[in-house]
Amino acid sequence: MDLIDAISEQIRGGAIRRGEKLPTELAIIQKFGVSRTVVREAIAGLRSSGLVTTKHGIGTFVLDAPLPVVFRVEPGSIPTVPDILAVLELRMGLESEAAALAASRRTDAQLQDLRRALDELQEAQRSASNTAEKDFQFHLSVAEASGNRYFAEVLTHFGTASIPRTRVNLTQSAEDQATYESVLRREHEQIYGAVLCADPKLAAKFMRAHLSNSRDRFRKAQDQAVQPQHA
Repeated sequence: MDLIDAISEQIRGGAIRRGEKLPTELAIIQKFGVSRTVVREAIAGLRSSGLVTTKHGIGTFVLDAPLPVVFRVEPGSIPTVPDILAVLELRMGLESEAAALAASRRTDAQLQDLRRALDELQEAQRSASNTAEKDFQFHLSVAEASGNRYFAEVLTHFGTASIPRTRVNLTQSAEDQATYESVLRREHEQIYGAVLCADPKLAAKFMRAHLSNSRDRFRKAQDQAVQPQHA
């Protein structure tokens, strides 16, 4: 059972009553042994299902009258190459605008969150650990800094399934891997730098270029993966 189903069952079973506030992110993380990103994805899914509503600065509350499901994307529901490419195209438009707004509206605290997310991503790259979640968190931090909660909510619906590296091995050799990670670091630093300098046009440009490059890298890697092997 995933986290959304677990919390939904508690709501429908009455363990969490209508109008009650959900446990904090930290409490959910400790109870279910999941990451902060997984909790955020679950809360967004519960909102889209009409089970809860979030009052910013206060918390998330169970609705008195749940609404029908509107929109929810499961990690396994982006199964094909065309689907992944289509999601990247959607993200290009969505996140470019979010980056522009972030450059105009971000607070000092949000800028610190963005820098922290970028540092954690780069540390994951250096340690050769799974970087998909850290990559997603960086993009989510940009969306949150836009000042428009719907950017973050839509992005959260897709979750880490929208990060191409979770679907295919993008590189082959150690040299290729080092080059690939270097390019990603530069692209993410450019986005952060534009938000830091409060330059909306540059932020949108760098975000669009990064996601366009991600689409092209994924397409190229996929093409290489399906090429017949020669003896």
